[in-house]
Amino acid sequence: MKTKTFLAGLLATALVAACATATSPTGRTQYVGGVSQQQLNQLGEQAFAEAKQKTPQSRDARQVAYVGCVVNAVTRQLPAPWNQQRWEHALFENADANAWALPGGKVGLYTGIFKVAENQDQLAAVVAHEIGHVIARHHDERITRQLGAAGAVQLLGALAGDYGQLAAQSGSVLAQAGFLLPNSRAQETEADVVGQDIMARAGFDPRGAVELWRNMAAVGGARSPEWLSTHPDPASRLRELESRADALLPTMQAARRAGQTPRCQ
Repeated sequence: MKTKTFLAGLLATALVAACATATSPTGRTQYVGGVSQQQLNQLGEQAFAEAKQKTPQSRDARQVAYVGCVVNAVTRQLPAPWNQQRWEHALFENADANAWALPGGKVGLYTGIFKVAENQDQLAAVVAHEIGHVIARHHDERITRQLGAAGAVQLLGALAGDYGQLAAQSGSVLAQAGFLLPNSRAQETEADVVGQDIMARAGFDPRGAVELWRNMAAVGGARSPEWLSTHPDPASRLRELESRADALLPTMQAARRAGQTPRCQ
């Protein structure tokens, strides 16, 4: 074990040394590069396969097609290089109002999301927000921060492809890779900005993001749903969403004039 820890420490040191700063879509300085995009994609693919293995998928053909329509409409309008990969989605049978997207072009939604996403614009807000995390390199950022932490041995094992051993130790690639750790408020705000822009470019009404948040807050009551537990202050966030929605209406209108008018429901 000492040898493994020592080697992991050396690898972690080498990876941290290779890290670089980058500028996020909102101008924030990020520390990224602890893992390659190929490694991130591999982790995303493994985590998605794990989710499909452990959680039943919906058999409601209408809902599955509805989700697919929204995901496809959103991903067609992503900037390069994100629009050059194939995006795969799955609808899982789970009562939680939750969704996520992973590197490698993977999107997962729980059937509980329909409790708060009442129409295609609100569902597009969910999908675009989660894909916004991928585009803004938040997974890279979070994993880079994790290098050198107590979980570095398990994380580096995952990056090396030692999924069998990782599963035995922790039971989840999703957890060990940091994909399910709470996002920071800065990352959540950034995903809101990126996501609202993407959905407008796809022809969805950006005001759907405002309506989605109101629904989320209503369902959560005094305690916000886990999906939004680290988001900014609800009142200020709502004001920001409303302000951006108004500014993005011309983007939506231009998209619709160009023939991008989603009809997913």
